[in-house]
Amino acid sequence: MRIAVLPPATGPGRRRLARAIGAQNVLSANELGARLDERVRATLERERPDLVVSWFWTRRLSKAVLARARFGGIGAHPSLLPRHRGPDPYFWSIDSGDLETGVTIHRLTERYDDGAVLASSRLAIGDRDAWQLARALDRPSLALLRAAVRSFESGTPPGGVAQDEARATLAPEPSGDELRVDFRWPTERALRRVRALAPVPGVPLSIEGLELVVTRARVAETFPQALEPGEAAVVGEPKVLVLRTGDGALAVTRAFFDLETHGIPLSGGETAELVERHLARLRAGM
Repeated sequence: MRIAVLPPATGPGRRRLARAIGAQNVLSANELGARLDERVRATLERERPDLVVSWFWTRRLSKAVLARARFGGIGAHPSLLPRHRGPDPYFWSIDSGDLETGVTIHRLTERYDDGAVLASSRLAIGDRDAWQLARALDRPSLALLRAAVRSFESGTPPGGVAQDEARATLAPEPSGDELRVDFRWPTERALRRVRALAPVPGVPLSIEGLELVVTRARVAETFPQALEPGEAAVVGEPKVLVLRTGDGALAVTRAFFDLETHGIPLSGGETAELVERHLARLRAGM
């Protein structure tokens, strides 16, 4: 491997790892910023690689860049294409209620995630949140990608199957109402949204002026029947914060107390105690 392009992320040893696997020219998105695309184009023009290989790279590669490589490009995408094309398939796989997802190795084109499928692997979603799902797809995606690269190296490139456009769905970054829970929903639907947004950005929650971010929850075993959807109460021993839904309630098991400078992580019991103290101060007129 002559060239490696590091994505815009942080972490120790990334450049050293790229060198260790044989990259002679390492380009960093963090260091190059807006100059990255031009540097990539210039480098590919000079180096003329045999194959461009993308592992969950979120930027679209131009037709001109892909044309620099003799065999074009291939990439790994963390969904079963053509379902959930785009930058955030983890959110959409969970939020849509899919029972399984997976990883797809596909030909790169100048458009997002629409190239011919070379290989795929399936994975049951279970009760994973978005971060857990992303980590679970790391190893199978790399295994498939390595196998595809080896086939090019051996002179027997894998044959591709065109994607069925009628089955295609999009997976953009969630925004607006997609970043919240409608507590009129059934509990199962509300919990899917919590998992889809966890751990970042989480689900914002305001209880009488107390601002929290919920990152984990479960079905509540008991709750006050008089609550309306969206209303909260602290119940039980050990204490738990419950939020009424359309057909039951969910219990908060992890949250963040948002301060101006940083968030404080809270267990379910700590969240309940914080809310209880806040409500007690309000009743006392403090």
